[in-house]
Amino acid sequence: MEKIINVTSPLMPTMERYIEELNKIWNSRWMTNNGPEYVEFQSKLEELLENKVELYVNGHMALDIAIKALELKGEVITTPYTFASTTHALVMNGLTPVFCDIGDDYTIDVDKIEELITDKTCAILAVHVYGCICDVDKIEEIAHRHNLKVIYDAAHAFAVKKKGKSIAGYGDISMFSLHATKVFNSIEGGILAYHDEKYARELRNLRNFGIENEESITSVGLNAKMNEFAAAMGICNLEILEEAIAARRIIVEKYLEIIQCSKGIKTLNYENFKNNDIEYNYAYMPIEIDESITGFTRDDLHSFLKTKNIGARKYFYPIVTDYECYRDKFNSNLTPNAKKVGDRILTLPLSASMTEEEVSRCCNALREMIERKRM
Repeated sequence: MEKIINVTSPLMPTMERYIEELNKIWNSRWMTNNGPEYVEFQSKLEELLENKVELYVNGHMALDIAIKALELKGEVITTPYTFASTTHALVMNGLTPVFCDIGDDYTIDVDKIEELITDKTCAILAVHVYGCICDVDKIEEIAHRHNLKVIYDAAHAFAVKKKGKSIAGYGDISMFSLHATKVFNSIEGGILAYHDEKYARELRNLRNFGIENEESITSVGLNAKMNEFAAAMGICNLEILEEAIAARRIIVEKYLEIIQCSKGIKTLNYENFKNNDIEYNYAYMPIEIDESITGFTRDDLHSFLKTKNIGARKYFYPIVTDYECYRDKFNSNLTPNAKKVGDRILTLPLSASMTEEEVSRCCNALREMIERKRM
């Protein structure tokens, strides 16, 4: 039996390089609470993301703290085409998500945001999907006109730039996930990037029980600190990030050679990234299957790849409003494009560590399915 090819594999430095950082932790005996590794990692990230950053145990806790720090109350306009964390963070903070449909690039449809704004709306929580960034300029204009806060769930968008500027610089706060499945990871971790110093105190204190100093606890906080071992992994992985993104780009191009010869399979608009001066991070390889043209469904392809020990993923499916915990409260038919895409989308295996043999297996299996249906 051939080895299983997972949909992703974590970016990792050599063991020898990681041990170098671990030795520093052993020598300092400082494992958490803003130790030397944390401080170094934070500094490197601020340089890369061109903003102030605070680090957390994971992306979800970071998003939760961003919501708390902005003191949001009422309704938040967001998207159902996202991971569970985005909506859960709102609901668990007592907020009401108001779902806006998505556009052709899978991000929130900015032309439909304003019709959803009410006197209860306090913020927009938009999601950069698969590394595709939202129309940040239009969102900024809408938010400014209606006096709304803006948070970006940028879990997929680490290192993405627009016209030479880090995507972290848009909105009030951007959250990046450093989970092992992402382009860049610190094993687990989260980043909040921000540019207004007024948020700094709460973003720091809320991750550590609201502790201001040894004798002062100023707010009701959480335990969401990033530890030194995670920071050490982040430091090491930053050194190989550029190389990893380049490797992912080559794999995407191999997939595209096959897909571009087949009608009915939609991919991201890579030409659009170039035309709009977007430095893309090749975070995912999503394809959208139109059965009426291809002759096979997304589920057909998913099952076929499984027979080849290839682990593609239906990501995002189901959309948030079809979750068991939400479907009695929200109507997916109000976001028809998101629902349609959720039923058609499949992400193919993609990671910097994929071997030539694994890439060939994936490409050959995809080609086999396409050609079988042509016959």
